[in-house]
Amino acid sequence: MTVSPIPTGVLHPVATAVAIADRLIDPVPIITATGPAATSLSRGLAGTALLHARLSRHDRRYAAAADAHWSRATHMNIETPPRTGGVFNGIGALAASLILGTPYLADPGRHQTSVDRSVRWLAARAAAVAAWQRDRRTAGDAGTPWQTFDVINGLAGIGRVLLAAAQEGHADAEEGLHAAQESLIAMIETPDGSRPGWWRPAPQHPAALADPHNVDAANTGLAHGIAGPLAFLAACQLTGHGSVRQAEAIRVASDWLLDWRDGDGWPPQITADDLAGTATAPSTRGRRDAWCYGAPGIGVALHAAGHALADPDLIGLGLAAIDALATRSGRWDTEGATICHGTAGVLLCAAAAGSISTTNAALAELTAQHDPRLPFLFSHSDHGTVTDEPGLLVGAAGIALLFADMAEPETPATWTAALLMPAATRRGERGPFHSLSSATTEGRFPR
Repeated sequence: MTVSPIPTGVLHPVATAVAIADRLIDPVPIITATGPAATSLSRGLAGTALLHARLSRHDRRYAAAADAHWSRATHMNIETPPRTGGVFNGIGALAASLILGTPYLADPGRHQTSVDRSVRWLAARAAAVAAWQRDRRTAGDAGTPWQTFDVINGLAGIGRVLLAAAQEGHADAEEGLHAAQESLIAMIETPDGSRPGWWRPAPQHPAALADPHNVDAANTGLAHGIAGPLAFLAACQLTGHGSVRQAEAIRVASDWLLDWRDGDGWPPQITADDLAGTATAPSTRGRRDAWCYGAPGIGVALHAAGHALADPDLIGLGLAAIDALATRSGRWDTEGATICHGTAGVLLCAAAAGSISTTNAALAELTAQHDPRLPFLFSHSDHGTVTDEPGLLVGAAGIALLFADMAEPETPATWTAALLMPAATRRGERGPFHSLSSATTEGRFPR
């Protein structure tokens, strides 16, 4: 692969990662800023603990901070038991953070009991969600609620963290991992007439029905659409957890996404009118240029699928979708700096797919969004509302993790499994910024 130096004029990777981490060491401001979401991976302590674990090999302060954040999240989950969900909230978020964070520690064995318990909890959760969906299908219920298969609440996210656990040698992950794979493969290979198996039935409760976007539809994006299961199954196929059925499902999902490609991007969802060819306007739910919805997330899923199928054309199509973003830098359908639907999400996907042009464009844009006057140096923006968020998905911790990986491109990016990025195929494989080089030791953490 071509190696390109990190461009001049962008933020210093080490200084930026450390500056954010230092502002996130004390758990109290994080709890204050996030309230009920204080233990989450999206906004709170599970995400900040993951950042500190990532940096712990360079400074023991961060190892102590990771311990403190995990401990505080544990106690908060006990005091106020969270609703059952996926890997971004409550117990699942803490489990994912421990599983993905402890491999970075100098002494991961100290957390062995907690990690083993976390693996078993996630495996049981995967089996329960898969059984619930199987019962729905047996009862004749059509479609698949996106909460059962997406990365935030469902099997794509749970399964991807279990795959990371299995790669670390946790045998207890295997049963849940297999349940997630089988459920998602069955979803993909079981269409309902012209509707794909991941068709989302219209929600039943009145508040959701009041939202005109909550029609039954098939979502495309990485966060809540078919690109999520595709990315997960491709990672499984690439890491010794493959099968012929799984390869066929990867092909079906990839072909469906390519069929609905619109120029260099994808509509956020495909409606019944779209299937019938009677739509008078494109769907407006979701974005077209972000990690959550659009070309970056879908492109990296297709890129991984191409590798899983040994299909160079599919690899090229996924990369081309991300490369095309560089030609309209500054006009992306993103908002704010953070990973979910902001600039950092474009950077994450571009680096994972090896798109040097879009990586450089995203780095330049992220640099422009840096503001040392802000509590965490970057703000989060959602539909015009600007907040200061500490966490992984919609906060500064996710941005700091990206800069840490940029400073150490040779270090496997274990944490990116939470965001459905491609899995390393062997121990010691380099992280997502291996296509960039810091060129000098000034860009790296001190040894």
